Amino acid sequence: MRLALAQIDPAPDVVANLATIRRHVTDAAARGADLVVFPEEAMLGVESGVKDRFAEIVAREWDTFVTSLQELAHQERIAIVAGAYEPSDDHRPYNTLVAVGADGSLLATYRKLHLYDAFSYQESERIRPGDAGTASIEVAGVRIGLSTCYDIRFPELYRALADDGAQLVLVPAAWFSGPDKVRHWETLLAARAIENTLWIAAADTFNDHTVGHSQVRDPLGGLTARVEEGERLLITQIDTRRVDEVRSTVPSLANRRFRPGSLAEQPLGQQQD
Repeated sequence: MRLALAQIDPAPDVVANLATIRRHVTDAAARGADLVVFPEEAMLGVESGVKDRFAEIVAREWDTFVTSLQELAHQERIAIVAGAYEPSDDHRPYNTLVAVGADGSLLATYRKLHLYDAFSYQESERIRPGDAGTASIEVAGVRIGLSTCYDIRFPELYRALADDGAQLVLVPAAWFSGPDKVRHWETLLAARAIENTLWIAAADTFNDHTVGHSQVRDPLGGLTARVEEGERLLITQIDTRRVDEVRSTVPSLANRRFRPGSLAEQPLGQQQD
């Protein structure tokens, strides 16, 4: 599968962001990509000037944003995953990934499960936590799990996606800058790839408060492609045979002693036949 990652700086304006998305989708399609991935907040950058009107803008623009992605995917014959905000039944929207197929169909939505209540930031004050569990899609024969930003600190989510058959997991993000934050970002992306023996592809925003460093890690955690700064479109190849090769050499998933629900049932000193 040919994969494109778009590193952008979302504006506090949905129309402007759709224009940016269109430009990168057209470029990715012209360069033969099967899927183009945009960061968290691709629909609406919320750190500058929209906080007081946030829920109002989301309620007004959500349907238009999703329909625009579907029309664009169908027009360019390319699948798209992009970060958005979805209305909920309280004042806090969901932080939602929208995945559409090359035929314009809605493949899945994923509501961010783990909200960024860390490093003196409280995402849960304005965002409702996801309530629909995990989500996976299939594009060009590749099983793809969906996750968002702070999710990367929770390995159980990625193990669940691996158990669901994921060969690649996407991580759209708006990873805040700060001391050691690039090191955390790259270490966690590599760890999730290594421990689950699958591909990890992360599309981050880049601006004065996020780190950029969009990248792809192979099933041994190796860095296969990266852009560091600026607005960029990164295109690379995802070969699922690499997953099979690594899992035959390092069968850590098959070697597990603990399975879901087994931790309390099977003491460390015992092994089931």
